[in-house]
Amino acid sequence: MDPAATIAGLVAVLNTSQLIIHLSLRQMQRNRARRLRHRRESLKSESGTELSETTSPSAQDMTLAMGHVDFVERRFWARETSTEWWDRIVLQVWDESQWLRNFRMRKGTFLELCELLSPALKRKDTRMRAALTVQKRVAIALWKLATPDSYRSVANHFGVGKSTVGVVVMQVAKAIVKVLLPKVVTLGNAQVIIDGFAAMGFPNCGGAIDGTHIPILGPDHQASQYINRKGYFSMVLQALVDHRGRFTNIYVGWPGKVHDARVFRNSGLFRRLQEGIYFPDHKITLGDVEMPTVILGDPAYPLMPWLMKPYTGALDTEKELFNYRLSKCRMVVECAFGRLKGRWRSLLTRCDLSETNIPIVIAACCVLHNL
Repeated sequence: MDPAATIAGLVAVLNTSQLIIHLSLRQMQRNRARRLRHRRESLKSESGTELSETTSPSAQDMTLAMGHVDFVERRFWARETSTEWWDRIVLQVWDESQWLRNFRMRKGTFLELCELLSPALKRKDTRMRAALTVQKRVAIALWKLATPDSYRSVANHFGVGKSTVGVVVMQVAKAIVKVLLPKVVTLGNAQVIIDGFAAMGFPNCGGAIDGTHIPILGPDHQASQYINRKGYFSMVLQALVDHRGRFTNIYVGWPGKVHDARVFRNSGLFRRLQEGIYFPDHKITLGDVEMPTVILGDPAYPLMPWLMKPYTGALDTEKELFNYRLSKCRMVVECAFGRLKGRWRSLLTRCDLSETNIPIVIAACCVLHNL
């Protein structure tokens, strides 16, 4: 290449570089001037006095003007929210009927629940902010489970962040399952249950069993397995209830496509009933037949020595009477599912949690149903 052309190219590059540097410096000067003007206006609004152009600059302003430090406006890491509704209205003004309608339990039951869950839910304050109280955590979870409100709506009610609602709901649900499930969802006094079903017309009955579908969003993995016979994504909840509609055993987590009989055969309840260790050894004699303690199911379940289901096909008078009494006693489980979903209405809408978290929330609702 010609040396003259090379020198000319270098000169052009240098001129371009100087022009870029000059424009950059001018832009930096404009930015500094804008920040200084913004700072003067802020000081003017805070102090309430007017600052004239002749006021001597502070050391910080001089440092800024000399270009040693760039002024950065402070930004807060969390937005300010209001907890007035929870602190002053709910806790101090609401009566028992309002608590029952909105939180699905009376205030006394709510406080007892908070006391039971306090060891698992209590958090320490940090230097950044105070931790949510146990009462507020439980209230957020109950409100979300009892209503079809969105996370944003619940967050605005309680003055917390939207993501906080999701975290708190799972924390409370896990605490309920860990602390209360073994104590609340139990068989209890079997003789009282047997006497209750006997009064309804079926002797030596220890419970009624059935399954229900909880709507969920289509999962990413094996979504077709969760489409039930009605055409929507769901997860199966199997429950055994007593004569009052109280859950004595639950089993949740199977995809909606799975038949109720298959869910039942894979449950721990089936194994314990098969081994004869779930109910006490309490047999009665009807005619010349020795009858063990049985449970009642619909035609989808297998007929077992300890599981009674209705007759099918042509029925005579005795079989019709048997079906009537069995159906009358078995309806308690249908009513229990209705009350469960009517009380905790989040189970009526499609749950947007993960496949591992959905069973925890459903189990927590079953525990709360027994309360």
